[in-house]
Amino acid sequence: MASPPPSMHDAGAPLRTRLAVLPLPRFWGLWVTVLSVAVLALGFFAVATPRFTASEFDVDQDLSRNHVGVLTALAMTLDKAFSPVGGVAIIALVCLFLLLVRKAPVNALAFGGVAASGWLASQFFKVIVDRQRPNPALLLDPLAPETGSNSFPSGHVALGVGLAWAFWFLLRKTRWARPAVLLGVLVPVVVAWSRLYVGVHYPTDVAASFLAASAAVFFFAGVWNAAVAWAMSRMNPVPGGSTLNSGSNTSSPTRIHD
Repeated sequence: MASPPPSMHDAGAPLRTRLAVLPLPRFWGLWVTVLSVAVLALGFFAVATPRFTASEFDVDQDLSRNHVGVLTALAMTLDKAFSPVGGVAIIALVCLFLLLVRKAPVNALAFGGVAASGWLASQFFKVIVDRQRPNPALLLDPLAPETGSNSFPSGHVALGVGLAWAFWFLLRKTRWARPAVLLGVLVPVVVAWSRLYVGVHYPTDVAASFLAASAAVFFFAGVWNAAVAWAMSRMNPVPGGSTLNSGSNTSSPTRIHD
């Protein structure tokens, strides 16, 4: 029987279980720490420096003065699509597709975990930093007025980044890898622009979302890989100290640059 094409394999793993081991950068724990510290430093600096916040508000105000019909429609569509309801719907639909159509429960669980971890990271940092949103009363044209101390970082952007990582993990080394990378960069950037265009976030809020979501994804991937290795060792004990089948690629984390 002929071997399946390379796009159907990832280091020997069947397509249905290709997310059994998630890619990780070297020293992933250090990356999680550095990115998290950077997010907190940026957030605390922004909160403690009113003059800096005022200069950031100028960006929102400039966008508010120059609203255009088609751009407003795009921004408001993204506002709904990447909202809490929209985020749950997107993740649930992809997971159900992987589970019911592709018959890949491992991929479904891993995809959902990666996307959700990146998204929920924003909630974790929001509580710690406690930054007030831009005052909609000061904007020339507030499109979706929001108030509260949950400005930093942006949940909409964090969701976009979490989904970008999840899709790239799923589609890497397939013919869809390049579109996944292009859209994985483009979509979060456009969502970040839309949050400034709508006037509900500062530039540092959306910038920090990329760091916060990535830190959470790396953390989840590290925990996931450790859990999979432990589960495999329980199911497939091998005499002599090796805990995994010799043909498995779960014995060591896949590096993110592979």
